[in-house]
Amino acid sequence: MFRRLDDNISVSPQIGPAQVADAAAAGVTMIINNRPDGEDAGQPTGAEIEAAAAVAGLAYRAIPVTQAGFSGPQLDAMNEALEAAGGPVLAYCRSGTRSTNLWALARARAGESPNILTAKAADAGYDLSGIRAMMDALAGPR
Repeated sequence: MFRRLDDNISVSPQIGPAQVADAAAAGVTMIINNRPDGEDAGQPTGAEIEAAAAVAGLAYRAIPVTQAGFSGPQLDAMNEALEAAGGPVLAYCRSGTRSTNLWALARARAGESPNILTAKAADAGYDLSGIRAMMDALAGPR
């Protein structure tokens, strides 16, 4: 269920409280929720996941991404969360795609190579071709 992008982050479709304990057992130190509450009927709320994270001793951050797309503040929040985690992170959304895209855009903005980010995502089963031009623009000239 958890797909490893690199040593610092894995992504996942929607998780529930039971998967928070699985993440803790796998060495995750922070859960990042990239899904807005109420997107689907019956999905666990961010508050439920945050409470499960607290019980498991994990940090929790909510950086919801809606259909409006990605913003500079979201990229900054993702990079800040990754830096503050002090260990591996699990980011989730409906399918894992938004979490992967947000990670890739944030890391490109932080100066990581879009080629390497694209390869890491592909190894985990995610296609970044739809955001590649944005990644290149964020990374700037090399």
